[in-house]
Amino acid sequence: MHNLAFVCMIMYLAEVTSVGIIGASGFTGAELLRLIAAHPDFELVFATGDSQAGVAIADLYPSLAAAYGGIEFAAYEDSLLDDVDLVFCGLPHGASQALMPTLVQKVKWVVDLAADFRLQDASLYPQWYGESHPCPELLPQFAYGLPELYRAQITTASAVAVPGCYPTCTTLAIAPLIVNGLVHLDGIVVNAASGVSGAGRPPKPNTTFCTVDEDFTAYGLLNHRHTPEIEQNVAALAAGDVSSVSVLFTPHLAPMNRGMLATCYLRPTGAKSTEQLLEIYEEFYADEQFVVVTEGSPSTKACLSSNTAHVTVRADERTGHIVAIGAIDNLTKGASGQAVQCANILAGLPEATGLSSIGVYP
Repeated sequence: MHNLAFVCMIMYLAEVTSVGIIGASGFTGAELLRLIAAHPDFELVFATGDSQAGVAIADLYPSLAAAYGGIEFAAYEDSLLDDVDLVFCGLPHGASQALMPTLVQKVKWVVDLAADFRLQDASLYPQWYGESHPCPELLPQFAYGLPELYRAQITTASAVAVPGCYPTCTTLAIAPLIVNGLVHLDGIVVNAASGVSGAGRPPKPNTTFCTVDEDFTAYGLLNHRHTPEIEQNVAALAAGDVSSVSVLFTPHLAPMNRGMLATCYLRPTGAKSTEQLLEIYEEFYADEQFVVVTEGSPSTKACLSSNTAHVTVRADERTGHIVAIGAIDNLTKGASGQAVQCANILAGLPEATGLSSIGVYP
């Protein structure tokens, strides 16, 4: 019996996936640390945070003290990659590009949470991100990490680019309309609001408490960098050319820690009632455990700390428009939770391993 138990233990240990986080000191890194601490099949080997190197994880994030004790953030060096199967990159936009040629060579799986490999057209990076992409040859290696819509690509990939929070929320809200050809692809209007954690951990003048509290403001007017990502998704879902797609996207900063709500306005190609559209949504997402189709209005608080998106849709006969609404937690389904969901697929694990579809309330 003891020998059998030992063999079973060895088999279990062999199935554990060793993971590292590069850029673990930001909010998405902290969320990854929280999720990995409760993940039965992922074992954290290292967590880097160059700006916080030598600082105990529990000192920066006391909420993680029970899981990580006196473990410190490390400074990144290539030798760390020798002991891991999978690496999450939680670096600021632009930073992972320099590391990626080494990462894809040395690590079995890479999951990047930044925007560096989301856009497949390298010519878009100078326009939307202010500089040319240094390794465009790597772009085709990256699957787009929205499992509900790109699961087949992720399953066969070794590298995944996790979508931005706004594109995740928007795309899930409108995908059934696009795939079924129910709306025109041009003139799509998206108004979306995010919690302040979406701006990252480093302090900024526009994200201080006194600035954000009791305020609600639009930003990134006409030029927010998530616009081409949303347009790319619409074109892919419609199996069309991105030149036929136009999205007017306006993000807003809401006075809350986390959460995201996207309200999307689209012009229908034919007559459908709200009841018919809701049935289409129910059928489209019937097998998706992390999407809830609701007849009510989606709420950011309903999604808090969960990996679930809540979506709904309405047909407005008076104005001749369709309104689609989505809500997510911007740090979980909009970033780190979705990254773990993708990592589960890469590692051959059940997709929901270590993730909750239930929000925290109140």
